[in-house]
Amino acid sequence: MAVQFTKRITDYRLAKELFNRGKSIILSQEAQATKEFTQHGETTVFEHCLAVAKFSLLIAHFLERTLKIDIDKDSLVRGALLHDYFLYDWHVKGASEGVHGFTHPRVALKNADRDFELNDIERDIIAKHMFPLTPFPPMYRESLIVSIADKWCALAETFKIDVSSYIIYRVNFNIALAEGMYSINSGDTLTEALSDHKAVANI
Repeated sequence: MAVQFTKRITDYRLAKELFNRGKSIILSQEAQATKEFTQHGETTVFEHCLAVAKFSLLIAHFLERTLKIDIDKDSLVRGALLHDYFLYDWHVKGASEGVHGFTHPRVALKNADRDFELNDIERDIIAKHMFPLTPFPPMYRESLIVSIADKWCALAETFKIDVSSYIIYRVNFNIALAEGMYSINSGDTLTEALSDHKAVANI
């Protein structure tokens, strides 16, 4: 029971940090459009990118806490949120420019560069996240972290292992709040607010 409670607190804090660091991307109409495309199994591209951002943050916190390695967590989250910003259904034959696994990082970077202001770390994260399928290795530790997190999340989603539903739920809840689709009354507890909001949060 105590372990489960600790995990929920950790996930809550991660969801809050993820949303705050990636808010400008998460709330954009452009990123919201990735909900229309399926990534692995029944997971959307939007959900997959949230999961990758979550595990990237977990790895970053571990490295900072145990090895005292500094991580640019803002760039880490933003790059993770945009690493699969290719904006097409790769399951449809002919939708991708070549073999999807090899070409989509380049397409995602082109789209992200067009729609968002990116720094060098964020560009490298997007361009190199499929290494070694892409020829050049990551230049930054943040890029390597996202690449590792991406592979774990892809495996989990393919085999229908739930590793991120709470994070996805919390972020969607914050999206709805930010867009005025829901408000918390001063007398509501957080548990009541979350319970009432389930239908709206699954957008």
